[in-house]
Parts: sequence; structure tokens; C-alpha cells
Amino acid sequence: MITILKLNGTDPQLYQLVAPLVMSPPVLRFNHNYPFKTGKNYIWYIASSQEGVVGFMPMENRSGKQIINNYYAKSLNGEEILSLLLDHITADTEYKGPLLAIVQTIHQDIFARKNFKTIQQWKLYAKMELTR
Repeated sequence: MITILKLNGTDPQLYQLVAPLVMSPPVLRFNHNYPFKTGKNYIWYIASSQEGVVGFMPMENRSGKQIINNYYAKSLNGEEILSLLLDHITADTEYKGPLLAIVQTIHQDIFARKNFKTIQQWKLYAKMELTR
């Protein structure tokens, strides 16, 4: 069973939970060697199971826009994990405006099934938007 935890971007518990992943070479490769970021404008949704943290999806509030970027899901259940994380974010009543996501092209279909629309396409990523 996978549970989702919501933490502020500077919560000490966040660092304890995600540090082993965000510093892991395979996870960094998954993120195309781009470092993970956080700060006071971030909210993190963390997926965990009996085996520990299996995924996360940070959302940044930047100039009144919510942006998902630099997420991770363990490959074995990646689609299930990403779907659960997206369900929690989109159900969160705190956020009413458009939700932007910078999505790896391999996950574009998962976001599309959650009603995100592609607004810009690159080689490795797509910028997608969910209007609520």
C-alpha cells in the first residue's frame, strides 16, 4: 500500500525522507542529471510504502502559479506512483488556479490521462497544463 505525505519545502522531515534518493546517482540519472531543488515556496508530496520512499513530486508556487518539476517515481510501479501523486495534488483544495508541469516525455501519457494538456514540446520534456 502506498501512502502520500505532504510537507513544506523546508520541513526537516523532508530532508530525512528524500535525501537518500535525491543524492542517489540512479535517481539523478532519471532526472537527466539535473539537481533537485526546494525552498520555502515548495510543497512536496511524498509517496511511501513498506520499503520506504518510492516517489515524490515537488510543487513550486512561483508568482502565483503552481509548477510541478523534477519529480521521481521508482520504476517498478512508476505509473501507479505518479498517478497517486497527481491525484493528491489535484485534489488539494489549497490550489485553485492552473497547474503547470514540466514532464519527462516518457510520462506525458500519464499526465494526459489526468487531463493535463501539452502546451510546449521539447526533446526530453513537455510543458503541460491542467486548468481547474
